Amino acid sequence: MTDKRHEYDIAVIGAGVTGCAAARELSRYELSVIVLDRESDVCEGTSKANSAIIHAGFDAKPGSLKAKLNVSGNSMMTALSKELDIPFDRCGALVVCFDDADIPKLGELKQRGIENGVPELEVLTREQALEKEPNLADGVRAALYAPTSGIVCPFGMTLAFAENALANGVEFSLSNAVTGISRTEDGRFLISAEKGDITAKCVINCAGIYADKIHDMVCEPSFTITARRGEYMLLDRSAGGIVKSTVFQLPTKMGKGILVTPTVHGNLLLGPTAEDIGDREDTATTRGGLDTVRRTSALSVKNIPYNQVITSFSGLRATGSTGDFIIRGDEKVKGFIDAAGIESPGLTSAPAIAGYIRDIVAGIMPLKEKPDFIPARKGKTLLAMLQDAEPAELIKQNPAYGRIICRCSSVSEGEIADSINRPLGATTLDGVKRRTGAGMGRCQGGFCSPKVMAMLAEKQGIPIAEVKKNG
Repeated sequence: MTDKRHEYDIAVIGAGVTGCAAARELSRYELSVIVLDRESDVCEGTSKANSAIIHAGFDAKPGSLKAKLNVSGNSMMTALSKELDIPFDRCGALVVCFDDADIPKLGELKQRGIENGVPELEVLTREQALEKEPNLADGVRAALYAPTSGIVCPFGMTLAFAENALANGVEFSLSNAVTGISRTEDGRFLISAEKGDITAKCVINCAGIYADKIHDMVCEPSFTITARRGEYMLLDRSAGGIVKSTVFQLPTKMGKGILVTPTVHGNLLLGPTAEDIGDREDTATTRGGLDTVRRTSALSVKNIPYNQVITSFSGLRATGSTGDFIIRGDEKVKGFIDAAGIESPGLTSAPAIAGYIRDIVAGIMPLKEKPDFIPARKGKTLLAMLQDAEPAELIKQNPAYGRIICRCSSVSEGEIADSINRPLGATTLDGVKRRTGAGMGRCQGGFCSPKVMAMLAEKQGIPIAEVKKNG
């Protein structure tokens, strides 16, 4: 007989932005919810390595789930960023073309956006576009302007969902890969995982590039996921002012193409490429891919200081075989819900996807709202975001905030300690880096890593040699 402590109403598989957003939404109700993930931290897969764009919604096919949930998610971001204390900048976006013959395509994209419900779209002449972005390349002929587009920190957004879900009673079981799913005699799901079995009345499959594998454990195969690799270059903060908004190129069937965008941390981001690969673990960067990023980004924006590149990375998008988001309850296996094929604009759509999943769950079991649900979450303290006398007052209260550990990004010992000690705190070097920026600067952790490792080792009670970079 299963231990009562391992019985849940809902098991969410995958702690990316979709899984954490769904968990947070379901934490509004009197349900027992657990989130399982094979990695040691939230946001270790597709969600951590993407373009960090809150898309306006003009690209998706009208009538598709992508279109509906993109526009809905975008409209939620201003209020959500305040409620969950997420850095968010509605900086706008330009989609540029390089040939006068392509200008009508910008008009078609505008019309598609209007059908999707995107407000304030405008086709600009070259001169009008240059007023907004003086560094547009000489070959740019015109642009579509979308003022509702924005930028966010993908990890910060995912972590905010997760921390708020945790505060509202959701359990997280990390470093705990799911190895099998079956049905019990009473209709529950028996989920086998590395740390032991659990049962749940409902399973929500948010497993990213492995969503088809999880689906096939208990349901008849109905879709496949292809890993689409995208390579990026990240430039130093000294290059962050080259553009004020996100600059796209006219999209193709492989995606929205190479973009040039500022980040909420003040850097400049270039990419991604789009390459379908067979290995779902291959996040390597390649000479050819990065050459493509460099060459193609220069078509959109001039004066990019490529000598200021501080790192390159790649992410894997979970491209579904249906061409649209796959968010549905399985027809034959009641209680099993897929949230699969969540590629771009998945980050933007996440809060709306969570509501969509909630409505599916409501058709499976009754949902009773908690009277004590906590809607707000306070983010971590960052010295760089404090003003006037606030840093001095904080340092007076806790001198650790006055000891700078990461010189490149001016991250203090106090901020690093906070990132380790918070609920769902960092357990790895990358975990600290994503929460604080320590190790994200020019030296890429060369100076601060030993101290961060020592702090992680002390917190976990392990030898410093056992501290990991990631999971």
